Amino acid sequence: MVASPKFPGAFPFDAPGVEVVPNLNPNSSASPIAISVWRVLQLLFCLALMSVSVAVSAQSMGLQRDRARDMLRVIKSDIEKNYYDPTFHGVDLDTVFKEADELLKKADSGGQIYGIIARALLQLNDSHTYFVAPSRTARIDYGWTMEAIGDKCYISSVKPGSDADKKGVKPGDLVVSIDEMDPTRENLWMIRYLYFLRPTPVTHFVLQDSRGQSRQLEVQAKVNPGRKVTDLTDYDQYMQLVLEEEKDQRVRRHRYIEMDDVLIWKMPAFDLPAEKVDDMMAKIRKHKALILDLRGNGGGAEETLLRMIGNLFDHDVTVGDLTRRKEKKPLVAKTRGDSAFKGQVIVLTDNGSGSSSELLARVVQLEKRGVVIGDRSAGAVMRARYASRTAGVDTVIFYGVSITDADLIMKDGHSLEKLGVTPDEVVLPTPADMNSFRDPVLARAAEIVGLKLPPEVAGALFPIEWRQ
Repeated sequence: MVASPKFPGAFPFDAPGVEVVPNLNPNSSASPIAISVWRVLQLLFCLALMSVSVAVSAQSMGLQRDRARDMLRVIKSDIEKNYYDPTFHGVDLDTVFKEADELLKKADSGGQIYGIIARALLQLNDSHTYFVAPSRTARIDYGWTMEAIGDKCYISSVKPGSDADKKGVKPGDLVVSIDEMDPTRENLWMIRYLYFLRPTPVTHFVLQDSRGQSRQLEVQAKVNPGRKVTDLTDYDQYMQLVLEEEKDQRVRRHRYIEMDDVLIWKMPAFDLPAEKVDDMMAKIRKHKALILDLRGNGGGAEETLLRMIGNLFDHDVTVGDLTRRKEKKPLVAKTRGDSAFKGQVIVLTDNGSGSSSELLARVVQLEKRGVVIGDRSAGAVMRARYASRTAGVDTVIFYGVSITDADLIMKDGHSLEKLGVTPDEVVLPTPADMNSFRDPVLARAAEIVGLKLPPEVAGALFPIEWRQ
């Protein structure tokens, strides 16, 4: 559940993290998962050091370093004041930020600077605490997307006409490695963040197809020039850049299909105002069953979540307790009474289902209101507040920081953070399913509510819409 704007770009921190041991030695006895996350953190720093430097004067670079060190101090202060866990998960903030400050003194490019700041925050290993670097003047269209299915990561879609398409990258290809990183369910969110923070024009893959054949590929992204900002103190111009930055490679819009007595709703985000939720539920009430597809839905507004729950139950529902440093406050969804939908409910989840998606799915389970089908959800269910900051005097830059200010403890006494929602029935697409655009998850949900919907037909109901 995100109380702040959704993280810009295609990667909204929608995958679970694991505990990171500060200053972890890869030769220690730490778990393989912890080491895999440590490796991504190290690569994040190394890639930042390899950023292409623009020739600038020593004086100019010195000013940039000083400004970055001011940013680091502000961010550390924000975390100390507002982070929900006063122990910071055992991370020594003073040590982490002192190390970052020393590294900033030696940085000689903007890429290094932002990589160092980002790395400091990532050591908290919190899905909703992260650094948003100043807006870029160019956007990267990678032409492919990647997601976790089960415990492995696969290419999930490929844009027609992209270099990835021309090089033979296919949905269902197992990602053995990407730029020397080994992607897993646990570290995928960090890898996604890395590619947002530092756009990479060329990506090196080791892929394995559905027949088990491995190959190495070098895939080029498309660089789309943006508008150069001449006055960053112009807030309207800045906000326009933010909106452009938030655009995904893929179009994400609400879609639904009515089949017999069943309505299938493909819900990409919790971004509808209450009245729009009510309008949609008015359509659903005409049917005997709802299949709510939350796969790839990274969350969104608390208002939308509570209204959705209120439209599914004939009584008020306590979602859980928001737990901050010094207080607990119940989060309650008010029922819409006689207007609530009373039919059968099936919820679909996958590793891309985060935040509000996970809370709704878990409420459906705990209240025994329906069935959850698919893959384990992201485990990214903190409440965060996003703050926009400025740095500099003569030349002002805008940056942001998202900081978790509360955890949500559900009625069963547990938090979903890092755990996610385990479906009542686990159904995973195979690489062959992905390559052939079959959807066995939706097909199984349809079977439960009495619809005959073969996987190949289900896979064609909501085709990927690429942004032009």
